Amino acid sequence: MATLSDMKKYLGKGIDDYGGDVSPDYKSFERKYKDFLSNKAKEVNGELIKFNPSHYEFSCFIKRNDRFVYISISDVRYFKNGWYNNILIRTAQNEKDYHGGRNNYATLDNIGSFIVTLTD
Repeated sequence: MATLSDMKKYLGKGIDDYGGDVSPDYKSFERKYKDFLSNKAKEVNGELIKFNPSHYEFSCFIKRNDRFVYISISDVRYFKNGWYNNILIRTAQNEKDYHGGRNNYATLDNIGSFIVTLTD
């Protein structure tokens, strides 16, 4: 179970870039981040229902109270701490709604409260 402390270890650290393929360093980071978000969703009585890995970035959907939020982080190679302090989060109609509601930006410290606020 990845904790906030586990994630903070990546602050200020560059992620290795293997060019055409995703580095093992990023794969480990992404697994921990997914685990962290899944646990955070459970803490607020929600569920991580869809995770979309990409090339050094990802998006996902969390469902809570029959409502959805979309979460996305920017490319970690170019926005080194954006994954921590500039997380896009917005309401969504379902787990296929990539346009959703108004953009909000959370930090990893307060992502749980944003999930609650947007799904209440």
